[in-house]
Amino acid sequence: MDMQVSFLDRLFDAGLLIETGVDGLYGRSGQFEDVIAAFERLIDRVGGADGAEAMRFPPGMNREFFETSGYMKSFPQLAGTVHSFCGSELDHMSLLKCMEVGEDWTKGQEATDIVLTPAACYPLYPTVARRGKLPKSGGLYDLQSYCFRHEPSKDPARQQLFRMREYVCMGTEQHVTDFRQRWMDRGVEMMTSVGLDVTIDVANDPFFGRAGKMLVNNQRDQNLKFELLIPITSTAKPTACMSFNYHQDAFGTKWGLYLEDGSTAHTACVGFGLERIALALFHTHGLDVKAWPESVRAVLWG
Repeated sequence: MDMQVSFLDRLFDAGLLIETGVDGLYGRSGQFEDVIAAFERLIDRVGGADGAEAMRFPPGMNREFFETSGYMKSFPQLAGTVHSFCGSELDHMSLLKCMEVGEDWTKGQEATDIVLTPAACYPLYPTVARRGKLPKSGGLYDLQSYCFRHEPSKDPARQQLFRMREYVCMGTEQHVTDFRQRWMDRGVEMMTSVGLDVTIDVANDPFFGRAGKMLVNNQRDQNLKFELLIPITSTAKPTACMSFNYHQDAFGTKWGLYLEDGSTAHTACVGFGLERIALALFHTHGLDVKAWPESVRAVLWG
């Protein structure tokens, strides 16, 4: 933990991250954003020729879609909902009194129709399903969004609001698993090109509760999730900076995603944790971008 705090403090001292008083909620400097923008351009260069359809959703999604996704069954501890004041003038007076005396003023808030987006791809599936059947060649989509996960931490690589860039592939089993393997190879090449030491390992999502243990075992046994790991705050426990997920036909069945021949679409996605990749670059090459190796600067900025 001391190592994590010291790296976080160094990021604060350098002005790269800006403290807000809430663990895992940080502002970013122009320099930090420039690194993320440069890495996104690298993603575009590597994946651009694939012809993905770009979509950008806000960091909030339709609560009905969120409920249909089943996220609360698996990850209730990570979810964030948007609540608002919907009361009368009398309720408002009561709220202000609670604030004045330091009592809980949020108890009268009511849930809105918006939930904080947990992963960039979540709004995509119902959007594509509404279009009707996918062509025989399937579909490929390019997404980027701020995402929320309620896990406060002093680890700068575990933020509550962070950006995720994703490519999502829909099609036959062979089509989407080939897509995933191609991006696993590309991911290693990309990270190596910017001087980062990486490993890829089988992984699992943080499923909740006793029932979640069975889901963890199934996910690992079937090699449904791999992560690309880079040391940021610990060499013994490197941080997942990319993930490569094969959903089988689970999302196709849930959302009614079908191919032209009537078969249920399989889906896979590759995700880039943009803040984590930037942090890995700062941790590896130092906090002064001008002092980074020329070879790395050439890849990122030309």
